[in-house]
Amino acid sequence: MEGYSIGGKAKKPAVGNIMKYNERGVALVTVLLLALIGLGITLAALYMVGRGIQISGLFKRYETALEASHGAADFVVKEFIPNKIGEVPLATLGNYGGIVAYNIDDACFTNKLTLPTASWGCSDTSLDPTNSPDMTLTLAATGGTPFRVFTKIVDTVQGNTSTSGIMLEGMGVVESGSGIITPQHFPYMYRIEVRGERQTNPDERANLSVLYAY
Repeated sequence: MEGYSIGGKAKKPAVGNIMKYNERGVALVTVLLLALIGLGITLAALYMVGRGIQISGLFKRYETALEASHGAADFVVKEFIPNKIGEVPLATLGNYGGIVAYNIDDACFTNKLTLPTASWGCSDTSLDPTNSPDMTLTLAATGGTPFRVFTKIVDTVQGNTSTSGIMLEGMGVVESGSGIITPQHFPYMYRIEVRGERQTNPDERANLSVLYAY
């Protein structure tokens, strides 16, 4: 407060009043700072919760695409290749209930199953399974649109596996009384690239590289 005069004499404001005003000002600033800090913490918490939900959704979609890729890989290595490599000559590829579409013919697929990569003469060896895939599987999803899974053999190392159905097994030594040495089994080795993606959203995808020994 400014001084004022009574009867010609100036009177100064009381010191206690000035201190009270200063304390009120400090309290107000403190309250505002605490409110600002609280607001920042609240916004940070809301952001973290939102990001957590978003990341959880991303992982869920990736896991779903990964399961589709695993399912297609299991089909190729456990069902398709074992059945086809035992057929001499290779029979028709088949439609498997319409879930499989082919981008390769029987002769070329036979080459990929039984010849080293350099001798195929009918297919590219790029590692992108969406580029001229051997087959594309359409797999239904429990929720949403189906998944497309592209599979492609990109490399074959030829072994001595018999296509007769007789497994080359034994102890690897001269069998008692026979004089016959059983050769060590050395299989065909295939590198298979797999990519599963949502039919309507290619960004929802998962890739696999499979090394399969037959």
